Amino acid sequence: MSHPQIEIYTKAFCGYCHRAKRLLDSKGVAYEEYDITMGGPKRAEMLQRKPDAATVPQIFIDGQAIGGSDDLATLDRDGKLDALLGR
Repeated sequence: MSHPQIEIYTKAFCGYCHRAKRLLDSKGVAYEEYDITMGGPKRAEMLQRKPDAATVPQIFIDGQAIGGSDDLATLDRDGKLDALLGR
């Protein structure tokens, strides 16, 4: 079974970021977290990957932009998240 690459761009003290990570943790999947609280090259990278990204978290699964915490929760509620996570 292959494990998708999951990346999440976050900021410190972000409730939505915490909620998204908690959902991913509950699924038992590993993810790479990029803290862009202070901006920097990872923030530039996020904007290059998803130019209209105005908020965090921004979540990518196998390079595909999923959106934010609400989008992730909607995928889970609709029964589509597990398939994306290879579960």
